[in-house]
Amino acid sequence: MITKLPTMPFYAKLALTLIGIVVLGYLIIIGKEILDPLMFGFLFAILLLPLSNFLENKCRLPRSAGAFISILILIAFIAGICYLVGTRISSLADDWPMLKKQIDQSTADIQQWVESTFHLNMDKQMAYVHTTTNKLMSSGTAVIGQTFLSVSSLMLFFAFIIIFTFLLMLYRRLLLQFVLKVFGQKHTLLVHEIAENIQSIIRQYIIGLLLEMLLVSCIACAVFWIIGIKYAALLGIITGLFNIIPYIGIFTALILSTIITFATGAISKALLVAVCVIAIHAVDANFLLPVIVGSKVRLNALITFLGILIGEMLWGLSGMFLSIPTIAILKIIFDRVETLKPWGYLFGGDYEHKIEAKNQIEIE
Repeated sequence: MITKLPTMPFYAKLALTLIGIVVLGYLIIIGKEILDPLMFGFLFAILLLPLSNFLENKCRLPRSAGAFISILILIAFIAGICYLVGTRISSLADDWPMLKKQIDQSTADIQQWVESTFHLNMDKQMAYVHTTTNKLMSSGTAVIGQTFLSVSSLMLFFAFIIIFTFLLMLYRRLLLQFVLKVFGQKHTLLVHEIAENIQSIIRQYIIGLLLEMLLVSCIACAVFWIIGIKYAALLGIITGLFNIIPYIGIFTALILSTIITFATGAISKALLVAVCVIAIHAVDANFLLPVIVGSKVRLNALITFLGILIGEMLWGLSGMFLSIPTIAILKIIFDRVETLKPWGYLFGGDYEHKIEAKNQIEIE
């Protein structure tokens, strides 16, 4: 007589799931120094893989040489963007006397407004300013040291990303064979399907994101040039670059663009720039994003926003960048594992309803 094993009740499954999520989150936090550059290296390796394969197959280069040349091209691309932004910022620095004059005038206007509104005379305001300035100057050495450490950590972080990218591209077949051996021969087709889908979706997502960044930068530069902003190119590039960060990046670009415009011109132009940035974001969110990026990663807005917040809580700014690709990878896996399909459906949301409705219409 065969006895059936008792099934685990729902509340027990839920408790185990929550415990697993908490433990996984803790491991992700303490492993940030390794996992953070490793994830960026994984994304860059997926992006550069077609180029590396082309150099290996068509140019008959060794795998190490193909990976190395692909990484050099990536570094040259990033350096070009940094050089473009740096030249624009240097032009902004050349006009520092004018900026200082505008800031002094704006500060005087604000002081007069504070005096008339809160009945706080100039002497008390200046005393507070001098006290704050002395505190900042007393901690100047610590601030400089912290800035140096931050720059050094950032350069080291980039170096780790490049190293991980090269090693992942070099040992990609070894890693794939390891995964195949872990899951067994009966899951070979499933593992290959998941791996191919992850490469395709992530590559299309990154390329779409870069294309969106280019279009937003061009639109912003054109709009700022038309309305007569002095640093139209710099503000347009800033708007496009920060637009990579979903939801939060556009507000950062709005603040920076408004402050720079206010420091170089009238407050009316600063308000006009703020309106233009909001309008550009509306066009991007409703037209560019769904066509260029939204079709690549089928995630609903709720899961996307939650993922960005959780990514920021775990890893800060880099977690915000990595949140959407990570969720997209999880959705690809969930959609192809029978017991995890409800989670994949949750991540897809409205997209899943549209696909089901389309398939139903085609059947009828």
